[in-house]
Amino acid sequence: MSLFNFIHAADIHLDSPLHKLDAYEGSPKEELRHATRRAFENLVNLAIDEDVDFLLIAGDLYDGDWKDYNTGLYLVSQLRKLREAEIPVLIVAGNHDAASKITKTLRLPDGVTMFASNKAETTELKRIGVAVHGRSFSSAATTKNLAKTYPSPVPGCFNIGLLHTSLNGREGHEPYAPCSLDDLQSKGYNYWALGHAHQREVVLEDPVVLFSGNTQGRHVRECGPKGCVLVTVDDSGRPATNFKPLDVVRWGKIEIDASGADGGYGVVDLVTEKLSQLLDENGGLPLIARVEIQGSSPAHAELAGDVEHWANEFRSAAIDVLGGDACIEKVKIQTSYPPATGAVRSKEGPVGELNRCLDSLESDPTELLSLGKTLEELANKTPRELKEGEDGVNPEDPHWVAEMIRHVRPMLLRRLLRKGASQ
Repeated sequence: MSLFNFIHAADIHLDSPLHKLDAYEGSPKEELRHATRRAFENLVNLAIDEDVDFLLIAGDLYDGDWKDYNTGLYLVSQLRKLREAEIPVLIVAGNHDAASKITKTLRLPDGVTMFASNKAETTELKRIGVAVHGRSFSSAATTKNLAKTYPSPVPGCFNIGLLHTSLNGREGHEPYAPCSLDDLQSKGYNYWALGHAHQREVVLEDPVVLFSGNTQGRHVRECGPKGCVLVTVDDSGRPATNFKPLDVVRWGKIEIDASGADGGYGVVDLVTEKLSQLLDENGGLPLIARVEIQGSSPAHAELAGDVEHWANEFRSAAIDVLGGDACIEKVKIQTSYPPATGAVRSKEGPVGELNRCLDSLESDPTELLSLGKTLEELANKTPRELKEGEDGVNPEDPHWVAEMIRHVRPMLLRRLLRKGASQ
């Protein structure tokens, strides 16, 4: 028999853009434009449908300072629905919505608690015997251990710690409000509702220490279902957790083994087949995918010789076969020549000389650094957005320079071989 239930959500990032994807023909533009809002509406509707006793938001409700007041007005319109359903909402601010970052504010509806940033506070929901302890970020780069400032548990209550934290570090996330599991366990709470890490994770089961993940994936590093956790507490005070998806657009990665493909269009067929499969696996939810083509393949020279053309062939096939249900965000071609074409590498004349030169460059870290330095001036003129992320332009990294050589080699060889054939 359940005593009460609640929802634990985090990292909503209202009005965060899904970067530049609406530039691609065939992408689900409308879903992309309002994805974080639609996911938040799904959260509100779920809370009402499940008749939860309260809703927790563990930081980063916003994506940063509002561009205008529309973000706040939208939020109030949604929170009002929860007030009418008599569902209290308890929120801590995280690094993206810290007090120092938000310059525009609107008074929140009755029934919404935003915890202070200067000290930890406790809100009691006396009707159901719950005490929620929380503290907001005062500044984005909060490196203080906030967990240590949380109060002792309220006797006779189910105690919840609401905290935005990196714990002892989470890949891809800044080390904000760091703390240890011992810090959390020592408080004697029944449940820790964490935010900041966008990947859902049960860190500990007794007491429950859990990252709910974000409610809507925003880029390819946030793949798979995104949502919140519905928590049901039985009459013995034991919490049971149940993940509930909320996202309206889903991200995925597909890896294609091109070793059996004779040519580029054979790889196109493999890509569309895999996209269709991934779309089915995700219940038909609009899909944005990164495609990685791998393997020793006869199609290597064709693919790597004109990456832009084949990337758009893949996009074209996705539009043709799947309509607006799937979009290709990026294509990474990481194929290689099959062993049988090794004769090309040992050719005499310009082709053989080029191959030997590139082989020497790829295997010499000093040469890679030197080549990187010659590219720095060009890199300085590169738009900032092309330098960001895991695929950003970075001539200071020899691994990046070596990867560029691997990409350029097939294009150069193709041109040389074509030129030789025409003479």
